[in-house]
Amino acid sequence: MGLKKFKPATPGTRWTEISDFEELTKHKPEKSLLVPMKKSGGRNNRGRITSRHRGGGHKRMCRIIDFRRDKIDVPGKVIAIEYDPNRSARLALVQYQDGEKRYIIAPAGLNVNDDVVSGNSAEIKVGNATCLNNIPAGVPIHNVELRKGSGASIARSAGNACTIMAKEGDYAQVKLPSGEIRMIALICSATIGTVGNAEHEKISVGKAGRSRWLGIRPYSRGVAMNPHDHPMGGGEAKASGGQPRSPWGQYAKGLKTRKSKTSDKYIVKRRK
Repeated sequence: MGLKKFKPATPGTRWTEISDFEELTKHKPEKSLLVPMKKSGGRNNRGRITSRHRGGGHKRMCRIIDFRRDKIDVPGKVIAIEYDPNRSARLALVQYQDGEKRYIIAPAGLNVNDDVVSGNSAEIKVGNATCLNNIPAGVPIHNVELRKGSGASIARSAGNACTIMAKEGDYAQVKLPSGEIRMIALICSATIGTVGNAEHEKISVGKAGRSRWLGIRPYSRGVAMNPHDHPMGGGEAKASGGQPRSPWGQYAKGLKTRKSKTSDKYIVKRRK
């Protein structure tokens, strides 16, 4: 896993840095694990734009990923490492002893022909999934559940990992990638290791056209608009426009937007 730079022969390649994809061993997805994806263009069920600057982009298919790891004590073998256009991490195609194939998030260090298993009897090895009660403190984990059986919802993107800081009663204190320390039930499952493809954060898109391929449309800065169009618009020459805010006046920095406080009791330390 590394980055590929280009000779600056054109303006589009001058700043481009993309993945070299050397870790991939299969370049076509498993057809049985594909479902179509419908694009919304940022519009809701009433046709109104609720997420701006979305639209276009290359056609994609959704890969069905096993976030629950509910094939308990059934050994599987990694038969391929694949690319997924819908996420920053790579996928590992696992074939279990009963013949079933499933995709899992590929952690760093997991290679083709490696064995993986999930369950309470699984050893502490990269790619294996077990409950937090069986994982020693200090071991990097990813794909962490918040509720038993709900499927992994924490630390799923490239280079991310959590760490168990301590165990007390029925809960473990887990440090999340954001720096937040949160109590998670010991019966929840997690996968051993760090999510692979950590170099993803160093990728440089390089040109506006590549953003269009990704489905990201152009946008105008608020400070470049008129006061009629944006709260940060107007002013002689270049002006910051005061505190950053949305076109509808909602502050973008410092405004607390957390509405549900039901999980506050599980947060030991807030993120930075």
